[in-house]
Amino acid sequence: MAYDNIEVTRDGAVATIQLDRPKALNALNVAMMSELATALAKLEADDTVGCVILTGHDKAFAAGADIKEMMEDEYLDLYKNDRFEQFHMATERFRKPIIAAVSGYALGGGCELAMMCDIIIAADTAKFGQPEINLGVMPGMGGTQRLLRAVGKSKAMDLCLTGRMMDAAEAERAGLVSRIVPLDKLMETAKEAAAKIASQSQPIAMMTKETINAGFEMSLEQGIRLERRTFMSMFTTHDQKEGMAAFAEKRKPHFKNR
Repeated sequence: MAYDNIEVTRDGAVATIQLDRPKALNALNVAMMSELATALAKLEADDTVGCVILTGHDKAFAAGADIKEMMEDEYLDLYKNDRFEQFHMATERFRKPIIAAVSGYALGGGCELAMMCDIIIAADTAKFGQPEINLGVMPGMGGTQRLLRAVGKSKAMDLCLTGRMMDAAEAERAGLVSRIVPLDKLMETAKEAAAKIASQSQPIAMMTKETINAGFEMSLEQGIRLERRTFMSMFTTHDQKEGMAAFAEKRKPHFKNR
C-alpha cells in the first residue's frame, strides 16, 4: 500500500515505519496519524512480522502535532472528532514490540509518540520535550501520564511546566531512553535490536510485552502474580520446550511461534 506521509519497508521479520514529512519536521497531522494506524493494523495482522521500528529523519523524529491544523478548533470539534483516538487505539492494541529510533527533535506529540513505543533508542542528537505549555495548552497524547511513569513526578512536572527540552544524555539518565548511540549508528543499532527480538518466539515476546505493560497499572503483588501465571502458561507452548531443549543441548533454538 502506498502512503503519502509515511514509508513502510521490510527486512525479513522486521518492518520499519519512517515518518515522512521532512519539510514540516514530521509534524503529526491527521493524515499521518491515520496512515500510521492503518500501517500498524496491517503489520499486526502479518504473522511474518516480529518487530517494528518507528523512526523519522536526522533533524526530527517528530517535532510535535501540526499546530496549524488544530489552532482554530473548538472544544466540541476536538471532542466529536478526536484526532488522537484512532492512533492511540492502534498503538494500544499493537501486541508486537515496537522500537522508536529517535534522532533530532522529539517534542510534544513526537515525544508522546516515542513513549507509545516499547523501547526508545536515541541518537546522540536527540532532544525530548513537552513544550505545549508555551502554546497555552498541556500535552494531550499521553504526555502527562507516560512521562510521569517513565521519569517520575519531579522531572515530568519540570518538563511539562517549563516546556524545556532535555538532550539524549539526560533522557537516558532519567530512564526515558534505553540507550544512546552515534547518529550514524542509530538505524544499524535499532535494526540489530529488532532482528534479535524478531528471532525470538513471537507469542512469548508478545506475552512478555503485555506483562510489563500491565505492571504499570498494578501493585507489585498483583504484578508478580500476573508474571508468575503468565510464566507458567508458557509451559504449554512448543517454543518453551524447544528453547529449553536447545539450551540443554547447547544449540540454537528453532522457534515455530507456537
